[in-house]
Amino acid sequence: MTTFVFLTCLVAATGGLIFGYDIGISGGVTSMDSFLLRFFPSVYHQSKESTGSNEYCKFNSELLTLFTSSLYLAALVASFFASTVTRVFGRKWSMFGGGITFLIGAALNGAAENVLMLILGRILLGVGVGFANQSVPLMITIGIFAANLINYWASKIEGGWGWRISLGLAAVPAAIIAVGALVLPDTPNSLLERGHENAARTMLRKVRGTDDIDAEFEELVIASNDAKIVHHPWKSIFERRYRPQLTMAVLIPFFQQLTGINVVMFYAPVLFKTVGFGDDASLVSSIITGVVNMLATIVSIVSVDRIGRRGLFLEGGTQMLISQVAVGTLIGIKFGVSGAEAELSKGYAALVVTFICIYVSAFAWSWGPLGWLVPSEIFPLEIRSAGQSINVSVNMFFTFIIAQVFLNMLCHMKFGLFFFFAAWVVIMTTFIALFLPETKNVPIEEMVLVWKRHWFWGKFIPDDAIHVGKEAA
Repeated sequence: MTTFVFLTCLVAATGGLIFGYDIGISGGVTSMDSFLLRFFPSVYHQSKESTGSNEYCKFNSELLTLFTSSLYLAALVASFFASTVTRVFGRKWSMFGGGITFLIGAALNGAAENVLMLILGRILLGVGVGFANQSVPLMITIGIFAANLINYWASKIEGGWGWRISLGLAAVPAAIIAVGALVLPDTPNSLLERGHENAARTMLRKVRGTDDIDAEFEELVIASNDAKIVHHPWKSIFERRYRPQLTMAVLIPFFQQLTGINVVMFYAPVLFKTVGFGDDASLVSSIITGVVNMLATIVSIVSVDRIGRRGLFLEGGTQMLISQVAVGTLIGIKFGVSGAEAELSKGYAALVVTFICIYVSAFAWSWGPLGWLVPSEIFPLEIRSAGQSINVSVNMFFTFIIAQVFLNMLCHMKFGLFFFFAAWVVIMTTFIALFLPETKNVPIEEMVLVWKRHWFWGKFIPDDAIHVGKEAA
């Protein structure tokens, strides 16, 4: 690890801040009474109904969910254009454009006077995320935690305008990514793709901190030449030889959104309030779960190259399944099918909160970061732009779907929704066990060897696809 690499990674990682900050901010402002009363008065009055009302349906509003989900739909569309910009001009200009667009969206949200301005701002934020988002789990969790702290502080501002600060301060990470992108260097792979071979060699020397890069550079050139033969990556990715990568690009982000993390995060405010956090329960619980989320992500970063991707996936899936079934059972016992308010002892509520933290930690060191990391490691250069776009697009599409229908599903399925997502955790964990090979410490250009040796995917890889490693000899 050279100083140059560290600083470059730090700048690139700030792309995760804008995504994380938005996740934290959107949930926080929708729990502020002044925000709901101004833009969603029907939801505000519904949430203040007297004891005996259906707890499962208190926040069920299509317009409120559209405020949250519109960002992800915009990010879905933007990600397709981002792949073209990245391929032609390089990643830095894609990130710069995303940062500027996100900044404009943040300013519009902070100055919003009606729901239309809010949603328009969210759409611009989504475009910014689509162009600038980086799969950097730690920075995403830092963004979430920072947003949680800002929401808590903003909620204390007298006059009921604190939500404007929460939304408007999204401009800060946007400015960081926009300015940082201007000094972000291109990668050797990107330079080779655009025909700058000498610059690519120089950049590889800087990255490795040594002049002994000839063997590695030769492999990069071979992979780049293979990529140039493919003029239509969107067509090529559907070829039989790329079936493993295409499957992972679709199913991993699909499964990530069906882990049920939204269910757990929704119930956290009610449960923490019962424990004794009073009217600030929703924001305080967000801070606590944000801390757990961030610390568990650090655990993932430290252990992912020791334990491996598969190990964390399998352990995290098992832990999520157990804790989610436990939370669903405990909630079902107390709230039942009717969803009427129930008196929970502090000990009982503390038990549920414990399982929530166990669940969040499991997600944060497995499907949370690895849902972004693994897809980024498996695409060869010739289909990399298309593969990354599919990965981000599937993620954003199902994030949009889950965000849009979640509250309605909760209202109708009640505590059974916990078991619905638990069943999906079983399916995704089984999928990982059977079909995902270990990818740790494997260079992108050598992933073809990993697929070739896999018990299932090997039959999809033709012998003429092997250009590196021992099998090439």
